[in-house]
Amino acid sequence: MDEGEPNGFPSLSSGGPMAVLLATMVVASVFVVVAMVNEANDSNTPSSASEATGDDWRPYSVVAPIDTGINVYHDHFRTEEVYPDWLLEGLGVTMTCTPTFDGTWQERFDADKSSCWDAITTSDIVYFKGTKIIGTSPDGNTDIHILDDPSDGHGTAVTGAVLNANPDAVIFFVEGFSSQAVLAAGNQPLVDIVTTSFGAIGSLPVPGIETATYQTVVVNHKIHTGAADNTPSPAVQDATAGPPWSIGIAGYAEEGDDQKETMSGSYPDIAADWTQVLPNHDDVDGYHETSGTSFATPRTAGILSFVLDRLRTEVGDMGSGAADEQRNGSLVLGTWPEASAGKGGGASIDNADVRDALNRSAWYPSFSTWDPTSGTMPISPVAPCTQVGWGVVNMSNIVPIIEHLNGSQPMPDRPSDVVACMQINQEAREAYWGVYPTENGISSQMAAVRDDEDE
Repeated sequence: MDEGEPNGFPSLSSGGPMAVLLATMVVASVFVVVAMVNEANDSNTPSSASEATGDDWRPYSVVAPIDTGINVYHDHFRTEEVYPDWLLEGLGVTMTCTPTFDGTWQERFDADKSSCWDAITTSDIVYFKGTKIIGTSPDGNTDIHILDDPSDGHGTAVTGAVLNANPDAVIFFVEGFSSQAVLAAGNQPLVDIVTTSFGAIGSLPVPGIETATYQTVVVNHKIHTGAADNTPSPAVQDATAGPPWSIGIAGYAEEGDDQKETMSGSYPDIAADWTQVLPNHDDVDGYHETSGTSFATPRTAGILSFVLDRLRTEVGDMGSGAADEQRNGSLVLGTWPEASAGKGGGASIDNADVRDALNRSAWYPSFSTWDPTSGTMPISPVAPCTQVGWGVVNMSNIVPIIEHLNGSQPMPDRPSDVVACMQINQEAREAYWGVYPTENGISSQMAAVRDDEDE
């Protein structure tokens, strides 16, 4: 599993004047994002179940965590929305369970055992009505399908991290750690983002889920976020975070000194929030603080899901996924408003566009904020890309990503030294994984690269 947690989870993956200016910009961006989240929640909360199932249901995105299981009884996953029938049919739902929401966790489980848990098979895709969760357990080999292991809880926390970043995400949860589990989401037409937080400890160069994530991203045009190891091991050869089609994610101390977490992978694509407060797996309303790339990764998936939601709202896109004939690789497809930068033209945004905007938005914290007692590693002013890739990403990145993709405020190219450093990273990943040959010194798959004419 990726990648020995410092929080006790078993082998799962689980930051002068310039600093003041950067901090001010980050805080301002967070306030804007909070306002956007509140606006989205206000506009998307149905006044009744019938309203939620109407033809005018909201724009949405589907995130698929692949993990140990999920606690469907926790308040963190509750919603008054009822997913429309067309969405359930599109996600292949074969069974609906309406969980009991009164009593303790054990009382709720006991009440539902015969009608729900004992009836679920490995071939079922189950909608848990009253929650944001659709789940499946294609691997089998579990005592209770979909529900989180009483002795673990990793999957519940991972899914909580997605929803912390985007409370409106539709969750297509897959219990398992195999390529088959990944493909249960990767081949699902309506899924947008697959997120995985497991792999070989120490990023050992051994086969993993790379063939399944290749199918998910390269063939089916989805986004994959993969956790780097919880050691300083390079991410390049990690089967979860290393393939060039995946977004490999390490950790940084967002609520601390903003520096790199020492025990997280090196030379990833980005670094994200390492320590978060996430839902418990064995009660109905408790939370705990936990750390690891396991949680930085789904948080990033949630951020990208939020971006897709907002852009789909802007262009009138009521679909999801990217692989069908109509969408033809587009994660966002519609028409820009007349008053926008797109001036009523067609809108089409794909994986490469999203990844380019993500990379452009990432930033390097100043090493001057480093606290020597924190246990973090200071962000080096020289080649910080070898520590945190393109840089760190948090909720403050959302507004710049959206404004870049809708054309209202394009972000500039990254500095040439950052681009050169990440080009080396990309070439190493292409060489190791045997894909995407680099042409003319510039990878055709690399985002945020200057065109020759812009040099």
